[in-house]
Amino acid sequence: MTLAADLYDLAAKAIGTAPPIRVRAWDGTEAGPADGGPTLCLNTPDALRRLLWRPGELGLAQAYILGEIDVEGDLTDGLRRIHRAAADSGSRGTLATVAASIPFALRHKLIGPRPSAAGLEHAVDGRLHSQHRDKQVISFHYDLSNEFYELILDPDLVYSCAYWTTGTTDLQAAQRDKLDLICTKLGLGPGARLLDIGCGWGALAMHAAQHYDAEVVAVTLSTEQHRFALDRAAERDLLGKIDFRLADYRDIDAGRFDAVSTVEMGEHVGRHGYPDFAAQLHKALDPGGRLLVQQMSRGTVAPGGGPFIETYIAPDMHMRPLGDTIGLIEDAGLEVRDVQAMREHYVRTIRAWHHTLETRWDDAVALVGLPTARVWRLYMVGAALAFEDRRMGVDQILAVAPDGFGHSGMPATRTELRNGAAA
Repeated sequence: MTLAADLYDLAAKAIGTAPPIRVRAWDGTEAGPADGGPTLCLNTPDALRRLLWRPGELGLAQAYILGEIDVEGDLTDGLRRIHRAAADSGSRGTLATVAASIPFALRHKLIGPRPSAAGLEHAVDGRLHSQHRDKQVISFHYDLSNEFYELILDPDLVYSCAYWTTGTTDLQAAQRDKLDLICTKLGLGPGARLLDIGCGWGALAMHAAQHYDAEVVAVTLSTEQHRFALDRAAERDLLGKIDFRLADYRDIDAGRFDAVSTVEMGEHVGRHGYPDFAAQLHKALDPGGRLLVQQMSRGTVAPGGGPFIETYIAPDMHMRPLGDTIGLIEDAGLEVRDVQAMREHYVRTIRAWHHTLETRWDDAVALVGLPTARVWRLYMVGAALAFEDRRMGVDQILAVAPDGFGHSGMPATRTELRNGAAA
């Protein structure tokens, strides 16, 4: 039996079925289906040593980041095939991999010291979701480099799910349609006061100020985002209408608002912090004020997104089923009026980012280094598949703070709401 055939047999034992992709070993031998699909390339014995020490998702991710394994062909297709084959087989994953790997390692003399980690893992410290730790977490992900995000995002730097209306093929147009959707649902108009919590690089705040004549307080914990937003708003002569603050949402003291938005920020407040977060959102609203929460959802398994995401992308994230989030918003005294699922929109959004990353690959590598670029390639491919397979979702939740007599001031129909009609 060739080395590749032995590896293919090992993979079959690990995932519980014959792998639906071809395997190439470091000695050049190959095994598995020759259907023109992706080929898993094990470039060095260190890949197997790593999986002995750290079996499962994180070991595979580290091996990929360091180039010990690679996929020749379409990475998305390769990961989709493997994940669905393992899911169909009901594989136990890690335990099966360990049981199958030990005799293989002994046979091929692969027993050795633990390989070093990729070196890109987070090193945040402190009490979970303390302001000190949350600042580190946000910096780890969002302060990577404004120039890097400019490489992969649309020109407005909108780092959240876009809204792909019929006939839309351009990412920037889809993101601006999303910003319009949010502003319309919130009923923004001249003089309306908007609080945007987790404002990113300021796209929603600037859109609301420029196109809806709103007065905006926009808050971020990211130093790099804050610097960029101030510079971009100054270029557009919008600083008179937007107060960009570098602050923790728990320290906001800016009075009450006609509308509050928080776009893909609620995932960062933690499981136990969400009730207080929702209460603060309510507290910031005038009676009749509207809240728009755009947030990712996930089942009860791996609410942080899994070992790879939690180690290399977004430490301390917590996602929950959509219904649980709605319940927490209602528990805070708000009335949920509209929920719009956008899961398929995120598949398309992330794939647009991934396409741009691949198109500008050399520039990305020059900017952040090859291992980090490979982290982001794996992140985007895996995230798109998670939304595609419904392991994750994303939704816009619109709520209102009724007055003491139950008056909401909301339009009577969803059509009127989406068209910006008055109540």
